[in-house]
Amino acid sequence: MAQADFPQSGATAHPAGSVEPALVVDLDGTLLRNDSLVECLLSIAGHRPAQLFALLPWLARGRARLKQRLAQCSALDISSLPFNQEVLLFLRMEKSRGRPIVLASGADRLIAQQVAQVCGIFDRVLASDGVVNLTGRVKRDRLLEEFGAGGYDYVGNSMQDLPVWAAARGSILVGPAPGLAAAAHLVARVYRVIRTERPGLPAWLEAMRWQHWLKNALLLVPLGFDPGAQGVSVAGDMLMGVSGFCLVASGGYLLNDLLDLGADRRHPYKKRRGLACGDIKLAHALVLMPALWGGAALLGLWLPGPFLAALAGYALLMLAYSLWLKHLVFVDALTLAIGYSLRVLAGALAGGLAAAPWLLACSTAMFFGLALLKRCAELASLAAGQALEVRVRAYRGVDQALITAIGAGACAGALVLLAAAPLLGPVALPDTALWLVCGLCAVWTGHMWRAAYRGAIHGDPVRFALVDPRSRLCGLLAVLVLVLAG
Repeated sequence: MAQADFPQSGATAHPAGSVEPALVVDLDGTLLRNDSLVECLLSIAGHRPAQLFALLPWLARGRARLKQRLAQCSALDISSLPFNQEVLLFLRMEKSRGRPIVLASGADRLIAQQVAQVCGIFDRVLASDGVVNLTGRVKRDRLLEEFGAGGYDYVGNSMQDLPVWAAARGSILVGPAPGLAAAAHLVARVYRVIRTERPGLPAWLEAMRWQHWLKNALLLVPLGFDPGAQGVSVAGDMLMGVSGFCLVASGGYLLNDLLDLGADRRHPYKKRRGLACGDIKLAHALVLMPALWGGAALLGLWLPGPFLAALAGYALLMLAYSLWLKHLVFVDALTLAIGYSLRVLAGALAGGLAAAPWLLACSTAMFFGLALLKRCAELASLAAGQALEVRVRAYRGVDQALITAIGAGACAGALVLLAAAPLLGPVALPDTALWLVCGLCAVWTGHMWRAAYRGAIHGDPVRFALVDPRSRLCGLLAVLVLVLAG
């Protein structure tokens, strides 16, 4: 919308009939549940990562200039951003009473005006403009210039808002931390506190994909194929390696979700993820992500050097996947498959065991097929009568039959190779046990492909398998066979 639609100055603060001062609301962390600057940064990282190298030159020209350039270069879908619905409802109620509503944000004017256009309730928009960074005392001075001391009520959420509250008639706090609430009461009259629910441990575990930690049991696979594997110390080292991969993988899932925010918010199921819906702050995830990777590195230091190299290689591979490779047809599935095979290799390195080339080839083929199964499931569940128009990243609905043929063939080839393992070298498992496990895997993969092709898998196949009775039965029988064989 044109700038004239949201005048920056000269508008009447108190229209005819209004008896209350203007209600001024902040954007980031108040009307929006996240920070628009971080949203812009992640949008650029997900779509044009090379532009991140321009951040320092932009910042050198001032924070306001940085915000302006990020707003211009990002591809944010403003309508899909997570708005604080309680704040929005409060503003609409005040608007219905004839009260002037003003958006005053440190975000760039381009972002603020788009937000105002989406909401349709603002009489004025005040924002950073590439020269002036409208935050803290600068925002206070601008509001005093526009409305005078005590001429407005202010809705905010951060310590930077304290000077603005001090000059206001009254304050409305949104999701304040205990320290902020106490400070606000010292400088201003607090009319209302709008509480926001903070994410608990279950929400964080969900964002870290705790269900997927089961995949890291692949590090223990070499125990079943190396006849020389024995000793508590070997198993202990491998379990430590499992813990390291859990941390690295969780950091990778957070990164992937951060870069996929726009697509997830348009997805019927993924839009409910904690980061996409705003339950979890983006800044908090950006802090947790390197902390998880650092913890994994510390665990890796206790294990042989080659294991740490495999762990770092996996982290770099997932970084490349999140930034570039996930957008390439079949390359994305191959990248994930190599990541799973790296787990098998890392388990062998942690325990000082052998990882036969045929075992790594078998793992790569199986997980290449299962990665394509996920794409097939997503296409089928989104089809809803328009399969040819549906898209999942670089895949289209018309590709579903091809994906099924290639993916199911890869899974079958992997199982044939696994069944032939006794012919390729010594195996710790008895032949009968190995073939029984192969049979159970064949039944399970067939069941999963059938469910995926028919659109019965909504969301993540791992989550589906954990609650699916047939998958549980196959898994229980396979574990029973392995225990009895041991």
